[in-house]
Amino acid sequence: MMAALEFHDVTLGYERHPAVHHLTGKVSPGELVAVVGPNGGGKSTLLKGIVGTIKPFSGEISLEGFARRAIAYLPQQSDIDRSFPLSVFDLVAMGHWPRTGMFSELDSGDHDAVLHALCNVGLDGFAGRSIDALSRGQFQRVLFARLLLQDSPMILLDEPFTALDQRTEADLIGVVQRWHGEGRTVVAVMHDLDLVRRVFPTSLLLARDLVGWGASADVLCAENLQAARVLGASWGDDAARCAFTGEVAA
Repeated sequence: MMAALEFHDVTLGYERHPAVHHLTGKVSPGELVAVVGPNGGGKSTLLKGIVGTIKPFSGEISLEGFARRAIAYLPQQSDIDRSFPLSVFDLVAMGHWPRTGMFSELDSGDHDAVLHALCNVGLDGFAGRSIDALSRGQFQRVLFARLLLQDSPMILLDEPFTALDQRTEADLIGVVQRWHGEGRTVVAVMHDLDLVRRVFPTSLLLARDLVGWGASADVLCAENLQAARVLGASWGDDAARCAFTGEVAA
């Protein structure tokens, strides 16, 4: 089967300190994949490499059939500045930008699509509110509404359900499952292994090195989880680093 996303011996990191070591594998079109592993294991780095905000030290990340700008990417909330005075409507409307451009005016159909997306995430009537007045759960719903407007075949989510109330978590899991049912490729960084086992058919267990990749029931076994813990505990400033050759890829 053709891959939607493929890693060819990819090493990623910051300031020449690798955080993901020599990753090889592929994500098939329409897969729902959880990326799991210890803190500092390279999970968020991997998503940033896919979307192109950091470049591989070595190897290649290939996307089949669409450009990186078409990827819908949701970073962690801690990476998003909520101090800018912006309404809920305006933030969700940014989901139109990949299609219309940043400075295009919205037509009536675009306006209705924003309201419809808000309704689909349980925020009917919230369009005029300021984003800095929202709870964490409400803000996450707004960010999911923006993703709905992007209408992308590939969606990347970085810890999308962290610190949410049960109802918000359940509603947003429902959105992810609808995306999966529509044949979209979804890759999500996750920390709740019980939720992963329940919702995500495929898991990638990453502790800088690849520990396991495949069916979640098989990957998230006690042996693999212990191996990931051991790798995580071995990290330190004096730990041996992955040797890669050449300069950072252009």
